[in-house]
Amino acid sequence: MNFGEAIASGFRNYVGFQGRAPRSEYWFWVLFVILVSIATGIIDAVLFGTGGVSPTNALASLALFLPGLAVGIRRLHDIDRTGWWMLLVITVIGALVLLVFACQRGTPGPNRFGPDPLERM
Repeated sequence: MNFGEAIASGFRNYVGFQGRAPRSEYWFWVLFVILVSIATGIIDAVLFGTGGVSPTNALASLALFLPGLAVGIRRLHDIDRTGWWMLLVITVIGALVLLVFACQRGTPGPNRFGPDPLERM
């Protein structure tokens, strides 16, 4: 999956919490969110100064929250874990565990969350 396909898939399944997301889709989504945050931060700095007011960044973060949550949960499904593991992000140690999970290779073949997304590619 390339960058454009990953972003299109993220927005197409923006509230789709079923299924699986391969590592490429997840990490391209993370890259997209980082790039959007940088761009909106620059726009806010130009329009509003460096004073703490950042409405463009806040709107972008709000718009990307649900798709990001969905991609993260589908990524957990790819390694055969439930989406409830996403609650670990609340703690620092849990965020590190989720980072390790995101780096793991997905379950080969079908699992309880659906077919292997890499077999379709």
